[in-house]
Amino acid sequence: MNLFKKLHYRVMLHQMKLKSEPFKGFNEGTKTLELRLNDEKRQLIKIGDNIEFSLVEDPDQKVLTCVEDLHHFPTFRDLCYAFDPVEYGSVDKEEYKEMYNFYSKEDEAKFGVLGIRIKVCK
Repeated sequence: MNLFKKLHYRVMLHQMKLKSEPFKGFNEGTKTLELRLNDEKRQLIKIGDNIEFSLVEDPDQKVLTCVEDLHHFPTFRDLCYAFDPVEYGSVDKEEYKEMYNFYSKEDEAKFGVLGIRIKVCK
């Protein structure tokens, strides 16, 4: 990216939904890595952007986070096995199995996956 583009980059706000357990983890600062399919929507995310997560069970509850890093992998299993669960908060080695409740293996093969390292914006 050239200097002109860096100087004129605008922080984008992305919106996503979370179930209660990961939502609580981000709010408390114990979870710092969000796993998602790297589909067209997630391909727009850049380091420095903001993600506003809303609670699935109560969409009025929101947490604003800042994207610190992006980690691309071919599969959720690869992503989960690449990170220390203590350092990244609740990413355990078997968490990848849960991702197939949300995404198909066909979409995983088509798009790859994304680990979004975030922190709560103050």
